[in-house]
Amino acid sequence: MPKTVLIVDDDRTLVHVIQSFLEEAGYRVALAYDGAEALAKVQAARPDLILLDIQMPRVHGYSFLFEIRKIEGGAAIPVIILTSSGNMADIFMAEGVKEYLVKPCSPHEVLEKIKKHV
Repeated sequence: MPKTVLIVDDDRTLVHVIQSFLEEAGYRVALAYDGAEALAKVQAARPDLILLDIQMPRVHGYSFLFEIRKIEGGAAIPVIILTSSGNMADIFMAEGVKEYLVKPCSPHEVLEKIKKHV
């Protein structure tokens, strides 16, 4: 059974590029364009990994990280951050984030990080 990756980012172009690349690699992909939508998707069907942007409307990425810990099994889901800020590594790791990638990043880079944690 293919692993499911939830991509959470308000940049629809980036989301669809990564989605296509992951589906070609054999992953199932769920999409959310803000943190509130992503929380609902995590509650409905727990993904195997979350690819998360920090700067988002409605529910910010940091708030999302805090909120998924309240969902049963949510704290165990590996999270990889996609961000435009490369100087936040200490904060991300303190929040339990497995990896982070600085935008722009290649789909190959994203796939390698996902393979490492799923």
